[in-house]
Amino acid sequence: MADIKYYDVILKPVVTEKSMNAMADKKYTFLVHTDATKSQIKEAVEKMFEGTKVKSVNTMNLDGKNKRRGMVVGKTAKTKKAIVALTEDSKDIEIFEGL
Repeated sequence: MADIKYYDVILKPVVTEKSMNAMADKKYTFLVHTDATKSQIKEAVEKMFEGTKVKSVNTMNLDGKNKRRGMVVGKTAKTKKAIVALTEDSKDIEIFEGL
């Protein structure tokens, strides 16, 4: 396994209608490094966003989609998605405030 630092774990937030509705329940969705574990994701969220306390982390591995361009067939890259649930007394994550 690669030595992943906490600032390399979270790649970007997922902004979809379903993930925006889950924010009311203090659940935030992120694209994360494919080798990151649940404990690494928890550590990264708590260090990157001050005042947050993670209750649970759910992850899912997504395979790449098949793509075709003429005769050439290929696949897009594999990704990993994490849904992070915060505790009731935790602060909200500010990057989602204006959305």
